[in-house]
Amino acid sequence: MSSTPILYHGTKANRKKGDLIEAGYQSNYGSRKIANYVYLTATLDAAVWGAELALGDGPGRIYIVEPTGPIEDDPNLTDKKFPGNPTKSYRSRNPLRVMGELTDWSAHAPEQLNAMKDNLERLKQQGIEAITD
Repeated sequence: MSSTPILYHGTKANRKKGDLIEAGYQSNYGSRKIANYVYLTATLDAAVWGAELALGDGPGRIYIVEPTGPIEDDPNLTDKKFPGNPTKSYRSRNPLRVMGELTDWSAHAPEQLNAMKDNLERLKQQGIEAITD
């Protein structure tokens, strides 16, 4: 018998239980074009990266979410970077419903976070988008 995994969404947006996280807003990444998808993950580590790397002045937040429609593997990660989807990263054109907020999580070490931000900046300078829809 398989159980449904807990699904997370990392962000800096302030949401409450029952809110919908929807596509159609500026992406937190790359050139900040309008996002066609919302992103979610079944791993806490990937959600922490989302919370830490999201744009905004507020604190990083991790929400437990429920998809309202079909989800698919996130090709931004699974096609080339992590074949087979070990990060359990997904996307959907349908909204995610906030079921609650996970408040007891640990941030990455500052040097690890800075290395990731430096890498993303290098990619940006090379014209490589982190998110392609």
